[in-house]
Amino acid sequence: MDCINHKEPETLQIVYGDVVLGVHGNGFHYLFSYQAGGMESLVIGGKEWLYRSPKPTFWRATTCNDRGNGFPLRSGMWLSADCFIRCSDIVLKIDGEEKKPQIAPNNNQYSAKEFASNVSIIFTYETITIPSTTVDVEYEILPTGIINVNVHYHGNTNLPELPIFGIRFIMPTKATSYRYEGLSGETYPDRMAGGVEGIYEIEGLPVTKYLVPQDCNVHMNTKWVEVYRNTTKDNSKHVNETFGLKITSIRKDFAFSCIPYTAEELENATHHEELPLPRRTVLSILGAVRGVGGIDSWGSDVEPDYHINAGEDIHYSFQISKV
Repeated sequence: MDCINHKEPETLQIVYGDVVLGVHGNGFHYLFSYQAGGMESLVIGGKEWLYRSPKPTFWRATTCNDRGNGFPLRSGMWLSADCFIRCSDIVLKIDGEEKKPQIAPNNNQYSAKEFASNVSIIFTYETITIPSTTVDVEYEILPTGIINVNVHYHGNTNLPELPIFGIRFIMPTKATSYRYEGLSGETYPDRMAGGVEGIYEIEGLPVTKYLVPQDCNVHMNTKWVEVYRNTTKDNSKHVNETFGLKITSIRKDFAFSCIPYTAEELENATHHEELPLPRRTVLSILGAVRGVGGIDSWGSDVEPDYHINAGEDIHYSFQISKV
């Protein structure tokens, strides 16, 4: 019997579209939009994982302690930055060679047989804060379909302290569960002492039943998280099979939350019955999280060690892959 040598794929197929860059390989298809300013489609095994382009996130729904010590009044401009952000620059690297995005009519010089062993696209975002600052998000695509994501927030000492910083992924349908390796329960930088390291599985997308909806279900010191779904937006596919996406830390652990609401949706509700029907999965991969305090809810600020200084740079990286 002949031996079969299962080699890893060595190349990626690249499609230079009029307003998108397509990167394709065995079992995966990715689209990066120059118009939307971000990754627009993440298809693995025929399943779409994006409902909106992932963008930097700066806001968490205020907690009772945040409101009690006036934090949203001091840092409220980050809520606007969370809702609206401009992509100010895009850099494309093909096998290490840097080039500008190839849009029409320049893209007509390329054939349908363009290949590379490494593709990197860097989106630079400029905040609408006063003064503004920038965030670089680099997607490095490997022939295996793995995506390395490198995130860099550029500090500005004239900006108020941050509630959080990270990247928010909104997925097309509700997750059935998620698994992660990290600390048990809901944890924040100043609420980790009771967390026990291990691997945990959470059914559904629970939202903590605080009296007033607020930020919840953050998990600190996470090595990886797997999100599972069994529905798509394609009504012709009713196979009800479970499929998953994995986010793995690179070099240092991250924090995350996985719930069916954005920070703005939680912020707008004063009671749980005012929240919209859960239809999506909102996965936030966080490089920095502000503490929640809890000394009291009527004026005491979070302890200094658990603030996020907006004047300092924040770097972190993670990997996207199929489960």
